[in-house]
Amino acid sequence: MPFRKPILAALICWPLALPAQEVTTATLDNGMQIVVIEDHRAPVAVHMVWYRTGSADEPVGRSGVAHFLEHLLFKATDDMEAGEFSRVVAENGGTDNAFTSYDYTAYYQRVAADRLELMMQMEADRMNDLRLTPEDIATERQVILEERSQRVDSDPSAIAREQMRAALWLNHRYGTPVIGWRHEMEALDMEDVLQTYDLWYSPNNAILVVAGDVDPAAVIAMAERHYGPLPAEPDLPPRIRAQEPPQLAARRVIYEDPRVAQPYLLRSYVAPARRTGDQKQAAALLTLARILGGSSFTSVLAEALTFDSEIALFTGADYDGVALDQGTFSLSVVPRPGVSLAEAEAAMDAALARFLEEGVDSGQLERIRVELAAAEIYAQDRIEELANRYGAALATGLTVADVKAWPDLLQSVTAEDVMAAAHALLDPRQSVTLWVSSGEETTP
Repeated sequence: MPFRKPILAALICWPLALPAQEVTTATLDNGMQIVVIEDHRAPVAVHMVWYRTGSADEPVGRSGVAHFLEHLLFKATDDMEAGEFSRVVAENGGTDNAFTSYDYTAYYQRVAADRLELMMQMEADRMNDLRLTPEDIATERQVILEERSQRVDSDPSAIAREQMRAALWLNHRYGTPVIGWRHEMEALDMEDVLQTYDLWYSPNNAILVVAGDVDPAAVIAMAERHYGPLPAEPDLPPRIRAQEPPQLAARRVIYEDPRVAQPYLLRSYVAPARRTGDQKQAAALLTLARILGGSSFTSVLAEALTFDSEIALFTGADYDGVALDQGTFSLSVVPRPGVSLAEAEAAMDAALARFLEEGVDSGQLERIRVELAAAEIYAQDRIEELANRYGAALATGLTVADVKAWPDLLQSVTAEDVMAAAHALLDPRQSVTLWVSSGEETTP
């Protein structure tokens, strides 16, 4: 395209001049951490409370209890009836929800900025005063079992990925599904839930993130009024998890299900996560993912498998480095009709081998820098994304300074950094390869 070069050149010469992101931090006397992100372009605010606990912190044999508790936090408290929290949010023109991951659990509301204090009042109430009944446990346990049926058990792709993750992590709880194994979910009871709630749901294990049309001093004052009186947990334990041993053998998972309409393959590696004060390797891995599979047209796998050899309908790569312990790096290929998974995997391996031999194309690296810079600028328009960025980072051991440094680190990644990361990562002995098909594929 004749216009690509001048636009690309203009963007490359344009410094990464992001809108000033005003971030204020504070810590309450009870240990609750506060992050306030100012954005006065619209009269709205996002209010989030992040707990430094997720499914990887669950007791062995009690998988799913973190997610179960997330559901139960919408039940009654000393001051609210069951379901009242979400009803009040909706009546005030807002939206709310919650989510659980391996490393954290978060609750959030998006409301008009002048409703922020009401959100704090209600969220502080359920941090300390949840009141559950045996009927709540029985009813909501059935809800999460049905959720597993719908989202996992009835979805062949979800089952396959669950099996793959279990094979990827030899020792770490990252191999156990966040929603839980069904047989363990069926046994969850009141004691399991209250033990998790009483231990982890405390202000000294929580991060308050507020983003939007707010005044930081006013937000901190509100937090002191509503969260400040809550007692800290004196016996909050360190988050010590079983760690991965050296992985010395390539693993393979073959999942066949007649419901699979389109065969595909995935390969995942255990990868280094972002580390506070030391994110350079993670930045190189994110750039590597963009180079290998970030574009359907110009990435290494797309050019080799989609255009040069017509092996694949789709190729991709992804790096997830926001994790307390270790991250993951994944490659994917959807073969064209008539191309077997074995042929697709062989073509992917050949493309990776050529890349490791030939190295990074300088033009592609420059394009990716521009794309990352543009994505960072666009992200400033989404206050939910900014709130999520800071909350997830702080819940996994990073700092506000790390989050702020990340965009410039991405711009500073060199071809040498990428290749060093690639050679360290792309070792078949540290990988799991998944084949998903209807059962007509021949096993390797």
